[in-house]
Amino acid sequence: MDSAPNTDIVVDIQTDLIEHYHPSADEISTWVGIVLTSTNNNHFQHVEVSLKIVEEQEGAALNQQYRGKPGPTNILSFPLDPPKEIPFAHLGDLVVCAPVVEAEAIQQQKSASQHWTHMIIHGILHLLGFDHINDKEAEIMESLEIDLMQQLGLPNPYIETHTHP
Repeated sequence: MDSAPNTDIVVDIQTDLIEHYHPSADEISTWVGIVLTSTNNNHFQHVEVSLKIVEEQEGAALNQQYRGKPGPTNILSFPLDPPKEIPFAHLGDLVVCAPVVEAEAIQQQKSASQHWTHMIIHGILHLLGFDHINDKEAEIMESLEIDLMQQLGLPNPYIETHTHP
């Protein structure tokens, strides 16, 4: 399952951090397609997602500004809500703090690629309106994340693995 059927998916990646690993636009497009299909949001003809990859200082400033929390976080999601009658959707923007994702991958004993996959899927779900503010929402969202990761042949992201590439 490469993408949502009949959906053109465009991913715009912005970064100056060439020393940090990040997935390709093609990989992210595949993940977006799987999320759209699995959540029955595959009615769009054209979908765009913007991804900005930042370092810790910018990540911390954005986290403070938009969530009121100090320090950098792994991913921030900024959804857009286009009119339903328009078959085009800019789902929104994702901001990923690469050093935080790398550190979490090491701490959780996961590959950087595996953790990035989870973070992007997590962010796309937020762009589609999923959240984890209360226990019920968290259970629904985590269940979807686990299923989506398994569709990609990856393990449950909430269980620490013992493999490192």
